[in-house]
Amino acid sequence: MNKIHHTAIICSNYKISKKFYTHVLGLEIIREEYRQERQSYKLDLALNGDYIIELFSFPNPPKRPSRPEACGLRHLAFEVDDLEKIIAHCKSYNVIAEPIRIDEFTNKRFTFIADPDNLPIEFYEK
Repeated sequence: MNKIHHTAIICSNYKISKKFYTHVLGLEIIREEYRQERQSYKLDLALNGDYIIELFSFPNPPKRPSRPEACGLRHLAFEVDDLEKIIAHCKSYNVIAEPIRIDEFTNKRFTFIADPDNLPIEFYEK
């Protein structure tokens, strides 16, 4: 294996999640298509030119618990240079970060926000 190719996310409200991932997180749109036969959007997103997320919408997707510590995908983590800068950016979109914590093994700082479907998003300072 070389690296993780992408992560697929199914959202409950495509318009809201598209805005979150493109405006709040700043991911770039590579391709967007509507698949009539599935009544589903598929949005391919990149970070710094690298394809990383497929955002899907489907009619009435079932809820999947993410907290407290549910089995399955725990969170997405993004490396950042400046934690305060990303926290302020998120706050400007009314997305509030948890208090900054310190990783007990690396002594690096990190925090979490949640996407519109409550999927935890971690920002881990470089």
